[in-house]
Amino acid sequence: MATPHIAAEKGAFAKTVLMPGDPLRAKLIAETYFENPVLVNNVRGIQGYTGTYKDVPISVMASGMGIPAIGIYSYELYSFYGVENIIRIGSAGALQQEVHLRELIAATGAHTDSNFAAQYGLNGTVAPVADYTLLSTAVEAAQKLQLPMHVGTVFCSDVFYDDDPQSTEKWAKVGALATEMESAGLYWTAQRLRKRALTLVTVSDHILTKEKLSAEDRQNTFSQMMELALETAVAMAQK
Repeated sequence: MATPHIAAEKGAFAKTVLMPGDPLRAKLIAETYFENPVLVNNVRGIQGYTGTYKDVPISVMASGMGIPAIGIYSYELYSFYGVENIIRIGSAGALQQEVHLRELIAATGAHTDSNFAAQYGLNGTVAPVADYTLLSTAVEAAQKLQLPMHVGTVFCSDVFYDDDPQSTEKWAKVGALATEMESAGLYWTAQRLRKRALTLVTVSDHILTKEKLSAEDRQNTFSQMMELALETAVAMAQK
C-alpha cells in the first residue's frame, strides 16, 4: 500500500515511530538498538526500519529537514499506516544561557514563523503543542535514566539562514529554549489527525555563545536522546 513517499506494506510500521532528520541516523538507530531490524522504506533515500527493542515493536524513519518534509512523512504514517505516536529526535541550537551543549530538551510547544497551519482555515491561531501523555512519559523515562532534561518551548523556524540577525534573540525573549526546524509541522499534523507527537532534541550548538559540538561529540551525545526515546516508546506500549 505505497503512498507517494513511502513504499511499505500495510502493517510494516509499529505504533510508535522515532523520527530523526537524517536517514543515516535512522539506519544507525535500527542497527544499534533494534533486534532483527527490517528495512521497510527507502524511497528517496529516506530509510525506515521496524524491529523490536526490549520485545516491543518500534519503527524509525527519517523526516528530512524542515516543516514541509516532516509534515509529509508524519501525515502519511499517521493516516495510512496506523501509526499512533511519533517522537522526533534531533538537534537544536540553544537560546538560553542556562541551556548547555549536550543537554536534552523536551518541547512542550513550538513557537514558529511558519504558515503551515493556514491550510486548516481557522479564524485564529492553532497552537502547535506536544501530546501530554508522550511528554509526561518521556519526563518519567528521563528521571529513571537519570538524564537531566529541560522541558519547555522551542522556536521552530522555516529558515536556516535568516537575514534578520536578531530573529532568534527575539524568540529567546519569550522563553524559547532552543531553535530547530521541524516541531511545529509535526505537532500540527498530529493534532489535526488526533494522534500523538513529541519532540526530543539534543543541544548541538549555542546561538548565544557560538559553541558547537564536534561530529564525534554529536554521535556520542545523541545516544542519550536515542535511549530516552526508545524507553519512552517501551513505556507507551504499556499504556
